[in-house]
This record gives sequence, structure tokens and C-alpha cells, in this order.
Amino acid sequence: MNRVVLSALSLAAPLALAACDKAQDLDQTGPRPALPEQNQTLLPPMKIASPAGWNGAMPNVPKGFAISPIATGLKVPRQTLVLPNGDILVSEGLGGGAPKLRPKDVIAGYIKSLGKSGTKGGDRITLLRDRDGDGKYELQTVLIDKLNAPYGMALVGSDLYIADQDALLRFSYRGGETRIDAPGEVVTKLPANPNHHWTKSLTASADGSRLYVGIGSNSNIGERGMAVEEDRAVVWEIDRESGAHRTYASGIRNPTALAINPATQALWAVANERDELGADLVPDYLTSVKPGAFYGWPYSYYGGHVDPRVHPQKPDMVRKAIAPDYALGSHVAALGLTFLTGGGFGGNYADGAFVGEHGSWNRRQLAGYKVVWIPFTNGRPSGKPRDFVTGFIGPEGKARGRPVGVTYDPERRALLIADDLSNTVWRVTPAR
Repeated sequence: MNRVVLSALSLAAPLALAACDKAQDLDQTGPRPALPEQNQTLLPPMKIASPAGWNGAMPNVPKGFAISPIATGLKVPRQTLVLPNGDILVSEGLGGGAPKLRPKDVIAGYIKSLGKSGTKGGDRITLLRDRDGDGKYELQTVLIDKLNAPYGMALVGSDLYIADQDALLRFSYRGGETRIDAPGEVVTKLPANPNHHWTKSLTASADGSRLYVGIGSNSNIGERGMAVEEDRAVVWEIDRESGAHRTYASGIRNPTALAINPATQALWAVANERDELGADLVPDYLTSVKPGAFYGWPYSYYGGHVDPRVHPQKPDMVRKAIAPDYALGSHVAALGLTFLTGGGFGGNYADGAFVGEHGSWNRRQLAGYKVVWIPFTNGRPSGKPRDFVTGFIGPEGKARGRPVGVTYDPERRALLIADDLSNTVWRVTPAR
């Protein structure tokens, strides 16, 4: 660590202690989360679970389920995609590059780095294949390389779409192939300069005619100036043939995963909300993405809760803002979303969604670091989230892994989990 960071940390230590607002006993999940008073501090409370590795341990799953690693040794796996023949694609990348403008940005960046594996992103798509259907993926090979921090993926017909951090690419895909060497065709450029929130989530509409890309903000609450926020904190709708796009929804600070709800064919997202208003603000969320809707960022959160740090204030935008559908808890860092189809796992896991929570860095009591299940009824959330895959935090408070993307495979009744700390893909199935 350089002298500037050391000096900043030494000066910040007593301030950080003074800023350690204790997490309150609040219910911050569901359609009406408890939102406490804002608690602005010079530095936010910061704590991240340092890496420890699994060392033979396994994540915990509910009774009646089994979990196993189907791929290891990856290079920062982020999202997964199941192909029609059962092959699994894994995007591997690590992007970013926005400058750190404030001393607290430097400190926060250092804290976040303590929770990473140190692995360089692969900038590639890896293919996994289970040749004999026994749940063991014997083939692990690179399908596409030389990408630029790939994240979201979608397959429509014979077109494979990859969302790099700076462009949406299209590749011709033939079922069963294990290598694509032809360069991808640029469908459209994506905002990327700078790239504070670099991940570009991706899904296709139910009929395959349109693509949706989630584009995160370039700052926490616009402190870099709103000029760099053009086409940021939005979901784009893209015509997949022409590449023409429009802003489908705005004011979503960082829409990190997108998925189509099979019950309604509506677009849903998980999003990461703003920081530095206290340990219990603002809850990350799961929401349907309504066309033309504005979700508040940066001027307000959860509808009309004004963020006083944003200047100039825009009351007309606050009045326009709508609240998201379902809170997940403050700073859980939701990065994965998948809906069950075809009756799912049955029983208590027949209709609903799984959310991958990467885990907090900006509260003293760790939050997230797990996969949760949210039951749905008639296309809407209908109960509290339940822990489904846990154990990512070991008994000593260190992180064995951190879940990112989650994908349900209906043909094999399996849930796939990308773990970008242990560089593993996990597979959960009903126990035999």
C-alpha cells in the first residue's frame, strides 16, 4: 500500500470509529422496508470479510438438497448461462477504471480490495459440459477469449450475445461447439468512460426480439458531476437486429442482474442502492422494471425520500420517482437473479426467485454473503426472503466465497451459483 493510502487510513481510523453507527434491529426486507433517519458521517462504517478459502468445507443448503462444485480454477466468474444442450457458459471478468476523486474513495477502494481473491479477470467465456449426465462437468474449456470484462449473456436462436463493459457483442453459435474464434459483431457501444459501475447485465425479452442491458451509475450520488451520468443508472432496451436503443427505465443506481419473470413475461432487476447515509440506508432491492419509470437516483430513494447531498435539488424528479417492489436489506450487494420455471424444485420452492448477495463492505455487521429465496404468487413477491445457500462466511468471520450470478436450469432441476472469490461454480440439486 502506498504512503498516501497509509496516511489516509491513519487519519481516518479514529473518524471511522466515530462513524461506526450500529446496525439497528430493523426489518429491511419486503415491500415496505423500515427506513431509519439518515446518518451522514465523514466516513461510512467499513468492514469486509477477508478471503479464507473453503479448505474442504462446503456451502450450506437446506435439508433435501445437495451442493457440489462443478468448476474450479476460474478467473473471477460472474454470471452463468445454460445452453439448450445443457452446456453451461461462465463469464469471467473484472472491469472498472473510474478515478478515485476523494480521500474516502481511496480508503473505500483499499477496504474493498481486502475482500478480493487477487485473481485477474479472465476476459473470457468458459464452457462447461457434462458428457454423461451424471452432474459432473468433465469438460471445462474456453469458448471465447480476448473480451473486455464480460458480464451478462443471452442466447436468442443461433445468436449469442455478450455484454462487455463497453459494448454489446453478437457471436454466431452452433449447438455443441466448444470454440468460437470469429470476432464478435458490435451490436451497440455501451457507456464506459469512465466506468465506476462497470458490470453490464443482460437478458432477452420473452419473444427474443429485444435485449435489455443494465448500466450502473458513475458515482455514488452524482459527486463526479451529472455530465458523466449521461445514459447511466438506466436500463436500455435494444433492438437486437439493428442495435437501436432507448432508455427503458432510469434512476436505477446499479441494475446488476436482469431476468424475465416467466409468470408475467415482465422484466425484473436487482439493484444496488447508494452509500454513506448510514449502515441501514439504503436497502438494495428487487423490482419489476416498468417502461418509462424513474426510480429516484440520485435525487431520492424509495420514492420520495430526498437525498440532501445531491445538488441542485430537483423536486420535480422526486415527485416522479416510484418505489421499487421489494427490499433486500441495506448493502447486501445483490448481483444475481433467476426465476424458477416448470414448477422449480417443487414444495416450498415451486414459484419464486433466487437472489445472489455478494456481501457488504460498508457496514460493521456483515450483510449478504449468501443466496436467498423469495417466494412469488401470481407473479409478485409473496413472503419474506429465506436463506437458501449460506456458509460463505466461515466461523472466524472470513469469507470462503462470495456469490454473484445465479441461474436455474429447469431441465436438470439445478441452481448454478458463480462464486467470484473462490473462483468456483456451485451446483445445487435435490438430494437423491
